[in-house]
Formats: sequence, C-alpha cells, structure tokens
Amino acid sequence: MNDRLISTNRTGRLGCICLVLLVTVGISAKSTALPASPQDNVRSLYQTLLATMKDARTLGERGRYARLAPVVGKLFDIPLMARLSIGPSWASLSEAQRQKATQSYERYISAVYADRFDSYNGQRFEVNGEQAAAFGVLVRSQIIKANGEPVKVDYIMRRSGEGWLISDIYLDSAISEVATRRSEFAAILRKEGIDGLIAALNRKADSLIGRSS
Repeated sequence: MNDRLISTNRTGRLGCICLVLLVTVGISAKSTALPASPQDNVRSLYQTLLATMKDARTLGERGRYARLAPVVGKLFDIPLMARLSIGPSWASLSEAQRQKATQSYERYISAVYADRFDSYNGQRFEVNGEQAAAFGVLVRSQIIKANGEPVKVDYIMRRSGEGWLISDIYLDSAISEVATRRSEFAAILRKEGIDGLIAALNRKADSLIGRSS
C-alpha cells in the first residue's frame, strides 16, 4: 500500500524527466571537488548522465545504482531535500530518526534513477544560463528528447563552500521535485509515522535494484 504512494510511475513526464536530472556519473564522492559554478554542476550532470545511459544495459540495475548513489550524495543537498520533503514532521524527529530518514531518502532516489535510466535513444541536454534568485541561483536548461521535443528544466542551486549543490528541480518552471515528494510522503507519515516512511523507502529501493527485503 505504501509502495503505491511512492511509485516510480508518477506524473508521467516528471518521472521520466525530473528524475533524469538528479543523476551524475563517474565522479568520486570523496576525491572530486564540487563544480565551481552552478552551470558547471549541471553540465557535469548532463555529461555523466549521457555516459551512464549509454552504458546502462551493461551495468544493469545494481551497477547503475552503485555508480549513481555516491554521485547523488555528492552533488545534491540530500539533507535539505529530505527535510523539505518530509515537511513539518521533521521538527519532531530525533537526530537518529533524521539520519535514517535522510539515508533512506538518498537510497530511494538513487534506486529510482538506476531503474528508470536504462537506455539511450539520442537524447540531448542543454544548459541555457543562470540567474540570481532569493534562494541562491537558478540554472535554466532543457532536455531534447529523441523525437526532438524540448522539455524545460530549471535547477535550484545552493552555495556550499567553493561549489554548489542542487536543492530542487522544476519541470516546465512549475513542477517541483521536492514538492512532489512531499505530497507523496504525506499519506504514509499520517498513517505510519516516520518509521513507516523509512521502511517504505528502503523497501522500494531494494525492489528497484533487485534485492530481497
């Protein structure tokens, strides 16, 4: 019942496009510095994403997960995204619960990407500039699908030391990745609390990468 609320088959293009944007590949989470500018971050994302999509069948789901998980943790502000996705309930969580929730959120996202981005069909990715925003910097880009249709994607970037972290993604300047997950998680939190959400995210991640619970 919980899996239905966090199904990867959500909102059509959002599932197929927004999630693509959360993938970077081939970067060591411990040894590689963050890109120096917001646009560099997104360009790195797109370059490595293409490489992973082209290697997807060889890697398999577990291989794609192993490649993507450390990169998701490197280039995205997972703690902030997890907190915002969980919403008001976050304030009442213990530190241990917050850590577990953040870890399960990261596992789930990484597993979704490994499951979804399993082929390359001629897609192209373009970065089209940036602008200052109250929350940091907004990087504008678009994905050109195999049939030539462009899909507008905006990245919300937050300063982190010498580099930048992705803290949210907007499809067509309207659909927020964080807001979508917050809506998905709300029902589980109401019925089963944070422990139920953590279990549901881990269970879904295990299913997507072919592990038994």
